Amino acid sequence: MKKKEQIRNVGIVAHIDHGKTTLTDSLLAGVGLISHKIAGKARVLDYLKEEQKRGITIKTANISLLHENSGKQYVINLVDTPGHVDFTGRVTRALRAIDGAVVVVDAVEEIMAQTETVTRQALEERVKPVLFINKVDRLIKELKLTPEEIQKKFAKIILRVNSIIEKYAPPEHKKDWQVKVEDGRVAFGSALHKWGLNLPHMKAKGITFRDIIDAYTGDPDEIGRKVEALSKKAPLYEPILDMFCEHLPSPLEAQPYRQTQIWPGDPKSPVGLAMAKVDANGPLLMCITTIEVDPHSGVVAIGRVFSGTVEKGKTVRLVTSRQKGSIQQVYMSMATDRVIVEKIPAGNIAALSGLPSIHVGETIAEEGVETAPFEALKYVSDPVVTVAVEPENVKDLPLFDKVIHKLTLEDPNLHFKIDKESGQYLLSGMGELHLEVTAYRMQE
Repeated sequence: MKKKEQIRNVGIVAHIDHGKTTLTDSLLAGVGLISHKIAGKARVLDYLKEEQKRGITIKTANISLLHENSGKQYVINLVDTPGHVDFTGRVTRALRAIDGAVVVVDAVEEIMAQTETVTRQALEERVKPVLFINKVDRLIKELKLTPEEIQKKFAKIILRVNSIIEKYAPPEHKKDWQVKVEDGRVAFGSALHKWGLNLPHMKAKGITFRDIIDAYTGDPDEIGRKVEALSKKAPLYEPILDMFCEHLPSPLEAQPYRQTQIWPGDPKSPVGLAMAKVDANGPLLMCITTIEVDPHSGVVAIGRVFSGTVEKGKTVRLVTSRQKGSIQQVYMSMATDRVIVEKIPAGNIAALSGLPSIHVGETIAEEGVETAPFEALKYVSDPVVTVAVEPENVKDLPLFDKVIHKLTLEDPNLHFKIDKESGQYLLSGMGELHLEVTAYRMQE
């Protein structure tokens, strides 16, 4: 984590049901965190009961992986984001912590409205994209396309992604961020069947489109055997993790061009210079992107350390809310687990506990160093659905108040107010699903 050139902070963005969480499972199996047998069904980063039940991602989860590429070990801090439009606020917040993203597109459905929205959000936060075309098995089995037709379909998706990049990428990166098949920035495969390839991997392994189509012909047992053989010969995690290491920027490359977009401070100030160099010994500057309220450790704040080092016992300043606090614990966030560590240097994603009433978007800075807070997060949509909520029993009002406070703290896209005239408690969210999930969590 100290080798800044070998850190990648990467997110997975896509339309709902295009296969983000299934892809994440394959990556976790590839680095040995879960067994290959359960990958794709485990949905490891979807650990809320509600997520498992609905089969969708509701909150943002992150995990750190280790991957070796051409003899070097890379730390990949991976963030899985929701695809449902009701949870775009969470995507916006996750993008602040990452420098690169893999856009997952369903080969059959192609680019959907939400794919375009999240890709645009990523580009506006100066996050560099690569592309993974998922569910290729459906083109062969269900649509029965020939290799030529499959390639035409891919070309159409790539063209559409590149036109979004052309439109929304920072001016200096409109050309060099375009995704190309030739240099391996486009991978395709089936996250469910755990195989994946990009052009360099196809050449290295001697696999052609014809071989892939062959794997899906024959009786069901035969297909099962052939697909399993394909997933052993061309495991999905290899091209994806290699793509992260080879084509996505390290904090050292990304912070200088992201800095002006996300932080309005003076680039010549000590903090500005330390941020551009990702200096672990410079003044601390961290942006909080997620809050979790944990029954044991209280409020846990997760975010990206842009400069300096967070360590246990350090006194820090909360810039926006003008408070001071001391860090009780520093954690590495590993999906459901948190691993306690002494300190985490700049360029990484860290979790902290023990800070006073902290909220999402807060800037944590070195005590005694004057600095500007991070730019406010720009959300693509506002809360549009409002419901009246109340506890069944009036005596539960204090508890109700506490729960509402906890939920609105974790999710800034929930708005709560008391209507003076009617005395109703009004809760507003991004959509019906957002409120349904919130109501379920309130009852829990």
